[in-house]
Order: sequence, then structure tokens, then C-alpha cells
Amino acid sequence: MTRSLRALRIPSFLIALALLMTACASVNEASGGRFLPRELTLDGQTYRYQVFVPSRLVEGKTPVVLFLHGSGERGSDGEKQTQAGLGPYLRTHADDFPAIVVFPQSPDGRSWDGDVAQMAFAALDAATSEFGGDPDRIYLTGMSRGGYGTFELATLQPQRFAALAPVCGGITPPGTRPDLDDLEVSSVASHADPFTDAAQQLRHIPTWLFHGAKDDVVPPTQSRRMYAAMKAAGADVRYTEFPDASHNAWDSAYGSPELWTWLFAQRRD
Repeated sequence: MTRSLRALRIPSFLIALALLMTACASVNEASGGRFLPRELTLDGQTYRYQVFVPSRLVEGKTPVVLFLHGSGERGSDGEKQTQAGLGPYLRTHADDFPAIVVFPQSPDGRSWDGDVAQMAFAALDAATSEFGGDPDRIYLTGMSRGGYGTFELATLQPQRFAALAPVCGGITPPGTRPDLDDLEVSSVASHADPFTDAAQQLRHIPTWLFHGAKDDVVPPTQSRRMYAAMKAAGADVRYTEFPDASHNAWDSAYGSPELWTWLFAQRRD
């Protein structure tokens, strides 16, 4: 038995090398400027999500962005939600984007409400804790169905976010296709004036809305009405409408340096 143990003894320099490689891998994962796959379990169901970790982390001070994808990225693969909208932008700015970005994925056939909204909050909590995000600089953005989700999650937890940036989103069903009839902000859907009520709930959160003037999926009247309602409520709100854009307003919105300068300047009161 003694001979067997001696035969298995690993030289000390190999142990040190292995520990060094493990430490380097850990540092690289936490500061790689790349996407990292993660999972969470909520009410017995497992969800895959992704976290973009910037090349530099400042513990407790790194801002966090929660991104909500659109209808086409729904599923359970844990990948599609990074393939449109903010994900492609990050892949071309991986070296200098300064924030942690959380990419939950909505299941097929669902919107950002109910248990799916709670899953997004859970992914946000997990990533903020794991990578040391700044709780006073958490931002929410989304496109299309995720633009609706931006308003949905913000009305569910209005004290959570330092700023909002909904892209081609809305408050009420757009009325353009039967498969979009379920699009609405559920917390105000039954109200007589959903735009005014949503604006009242969100008036303390700085907001920048984006939309394409030629959008025939979610008409720009959705963002125009919400902008007017937030202005009337006294909110710090901006609105950019791209005159030549159709439903894809996200490439122009996320490609705007002014958006990021404005966003990262916002802090939760």
C-alpha cells in the first residue's frame, strides 16, 4: 500500500503549476470581455442565460445592463438572445464596453411577464452578485417584445433601475398581426389610459425611447404616445425616431455613442 501511494505522489512543482493555471483561468473568466453561459432554476424549471463580462471589472462599481430580446430570440438554447440587438454590438465593442450585460432568454410562446419576468430578475440578481455589479447603476433595455418587457419589468419594480432604454416597444397591443395581440404591459393593460398610468409609475426613471418611423410591426405611435405621457408626467424623457428605419431600430439605437454616454451617467436616487 505504501508503494502504491508513493507511486501516485504528484511532484510539488506540478501541483503549483496546476494551481497557477486554475487561478489564471478564474481571473480570465471574470475579466475576459466575453459572453459566459449561466443557468438558474426557478420553481423547478431551469433557464439558460448569458452574461457579458467587460474587460475590466471594478467590484461594486461596474454598471449592469439587463437586455430583453424580441420574439425571434425566444427558446431554451441559451444562445439566440445574444444574436440580435445588443449582443452583436457588444461583439464589436468587447474591448471597451464598460458594463456587465445580462441576457435572459424567454421561453417559446411567452412574453416578459409573470414567471418569465421573475426569471429575468433572478438572472439579473445572480449576475450582479457574481460579478460585483453596482446596484445603483442598473439599466434596463429591450427591443420589440423586449421593448414591451422593458416597460413591464420597470412597472413591476420601479425602484430597481437607474434608467430605461426601450427600443421599438410599447404599452398596448400594436394591432398589426394576430401573433402580437398578446403584447401589452400587463400591470396597466386593464386601465382606462394605460400610457398615462404607466408614465405615472415610471416618471422618476430617466428614459430614452427609440423607434423607427417606418415600423409596421410595432407602430411608432406606441413610443410617441408614451413619450407624450411621460413628458406630461414631468419625467426626464427623451425620444429618438429614426426616419428611415422600419422595425429594426435596435442597430441604430445601440450603435449610438450618445445613448451609452447618457445611460452610464444615470444613477439610482
